[in-house]
Amino acid sequence: MRAVSSSTPDLLDLVREVLTGEEVYLVGGAVRDELLGRELADLDIVCSDPKKAARLFAKTSGGAPFPLSERHGAWRVTFVGGECVDFTPLRGTLAEDLALRDFTVNAIADPLAGGEVVDPFDGRRDLAERRLRVVSERVFDDDPLRLLRAVRLEQELGLALDRKSEALVRSHAGLVSAPAGERILAELEKLAWSGYERLEELGLLAPLDGSLALAGRVERELVDTSWLRLVTVFGEHLQRFPISNELDRYSGKLLRAQPPADDSPRQIHRFRRATEPWALDALAFLGAAEYADAVRLARETEPDEPLLRGDQLGVPPNPLVGELLELIAEERAAGTISTREEALELVRRRLQER
Repeated sequence: MRAVSSSTPDLLDLVREVLTGEEVYLVGGAVRDELLGRELADLDIVCSDPKKAARLFAKTSGGAPFPLSERHGAWRVTFVGGECVDFTPLRGTLAEDLALRDFTVNAIADPLAGGEVVDPFDGRRDLAERRLRVVSERVFDDDPLRLLRAVRLEQELGLALDRKSEALVRSHAGLVSAPAGERILAELEKLAWSGYERLEELGLLAPLDGSLALAGRVERELVDTSWLRLVTVFGEHLQRFPISNELDRYSGKLLRAQPPADDSPRQIHRFRRATEPWALDALAFLGAAEYADAVRLARETEPDEPLLRGDQLGVPPNPLVGELLELIAEERAAGTISTREEALELVRRRLQER
C-alpha cells in the first residue's frame, strides 16, 4: 500500500507499526482504490479495540482522536491536512464483518500484519470486470443510503450494477428517502448530471421529489457545480434537506431570477443586483448564456467606490437612503451620471418628485 498523501507521513505504515501484533485489517474503499490504482483517500481500519487503537495511533502520529459512533464503537483520527483514519470494531469474525458490507468491491480486507488479501465475495474479480454487485439481498434494507451510494460508485469508479443488483435497487427504490437528510444530501452533492440521470432511470429520483424537467435548459458549459445541479433537480424541494444558509441564499437567488430584458448596461445592472454573487450561475440556470459576456464586462468595469455614501445624501436614516443609493448605482451603470455632483443633482430631483 502507498501513503495517503505524498505531503504527509505514511499513515498506513504507521498504523502497521503502532498496532504490531494486533489483528488489524485495512478494509473498504482504501483496499478497493488501491486495487484500481486510484490515489488513497481516507483509511478504514478494522480491529478488536478501536478506542485503544485510535488513541495510541493519535499519540504516535499527532492526529486528533474522537468517537465517531458511540453506538457502534467507531473512532476517527483526523489530521490538519484533511486526512483521516477510521478505526471500527470487528463485527464477529472477519468473514461475518465483510458479509455486512454493501458491495463486493468494498468487502475486501488486507491484513496489515501481512498475508493474503481476504476476498470472500470475489470483489477483485468484480473490479476487474467493472461490475458493482451487492454482497447480499439485505444490503438496502440494512441501510437505504446504499441505494444512492450505488449510483455514486458507478459514476466515480466506472462500474456498472449487475443485473440482479440493479433489480434489487429498483425494487427498493421506495426506501431512498428513509435516511437522514444530511446523509442523503452528502451523497447527492457528489453526483454529476449523469448520476442524476441514473437516479431517474432507477426510480430513485421521484421519491426524493427530484425532477430532470429543467436539466435540458441549463448551460452546463457556462457553469456546472454541485449546487447548480441540486437547485435544478430539486427546486423548492431542496428545502426538505438540511441545507446550509449559503446554499439557501443561492437557491433563492436562482429560483427567483428572471433573465435580463436585453444586454444593455441598465438591464445587466438590474440582473446582477438580483443575482450576485451568482449572476453567471443564474444565467446558466435560466439557459441565458448569451448575456454572460455582458455580466463579465460589468463585473470587470464596476467602480471600486460609490459616488456617494448614505451619510452624504442629506437625508435622515430611513429606507429612502437605500433606494437613493441604488438609483445612483443604476444610473451610473447605465452611463447617465459619472460624477459626485451629478449624483447629488439626481438625488435632488428625485426628492422633489416625491
